[in-house]
Amino acid sequence: MALETPKYDLIKKENGFEIREYQSMIIATTKVQSDYGNATSTGFRRIANYIFGGNSAGMSIEMTAPVLTNVPDSQNIYEIQFVMPSEHSMEDLPKPSTDNVTVKKVNLGKTAVLSFGGWATKNRASRYKDKLRDLLSSGGFKTNGKFMVAQYNSPWAIPPFRKNEIIVRID
Repeated sequence: MALETPKYDLIKKENGFEIREYQSMIIATTKVQSDYGNATSTGFRRIANYIFGGNSAGMSIEMTAPVLTNVPDSQNIYEIQFVMPSEHSMEDLPKPSTDNVTVKKVNLGKTAVLSFGGWATKNRASRYKDKLRDLLSSGGFKTNGKFMVAQYNSPWAIPPFRKNEIIVRID
């Protein structure tokens, strides 16, 4: 069974990347100050606890894809996010049982997206982030916010079948 993914309109494909317009979505999010690997692992476990019943209602919430990680400019504070299933509203989602997970509505809006396969390690994500930044700069686009790493697969998916993206808001 395929996991639900955020809804968007493809505006155009340009020079190896896509321009998308995302619909608003609800996310569960947590911040972790650590290195990339530990931050993504810790953040994933915190939010997984929330969706697997660690909330005020003891309710299980379906897993979606991708898992999003904001790439910090400095200080190693990463924000890890799960998109909530579209069937839910802010009113019917339970409160997290811990203070380090919050639920909020976000609107990514217009974004530039660069896809890549394999593992989304810190070095690979950084390389593709730099590539997207260069493509946007040479195309006259301006970024608006932090770059995000989107990981679509379970940890057990082997590298040739993995799907990842670098996403950034653009003006």
